[in-house]
Amino acid sequence: MTIKASTLDASNGPELKSEFVMLNSQGVKNIVVDMSACTYCDSSGLRALLVANRLCDDAIGTLILFGLQPDVENIFRLSMLHTMFLIVHTKEEAEELLLRKESM
Repeated sequence: MTIKASTLDASNGPELKSEFVMLNSQGVKNIVVDMSACTYCDSSGLRALLVANRLCDDAIGTLILFGLQPDVENIFRLSMLHTMFLIVHTKEEAEELLLRKESM
């Protein structure tokens, strides 16, 4: 999944959360999110990602974020959310991590 908007906030966070819920209801348990276009994320955006993380965990799956811009990464670090999410730099790293987790 790619976050195409430059901001992840109250204007689009609830819609993103709904997309995660829909994917989960369709049996998707692993989600990789490209955050490279997103330069701002507020509590509504973080909430959507936290819901996705919980849904993946409950399905014995994995949520991986990649491409965090410096300001967004800083928000994750200040709120200590970087300890709750799997965050990598590139799509290739995310795919490799998923393959390793699935082969366990």
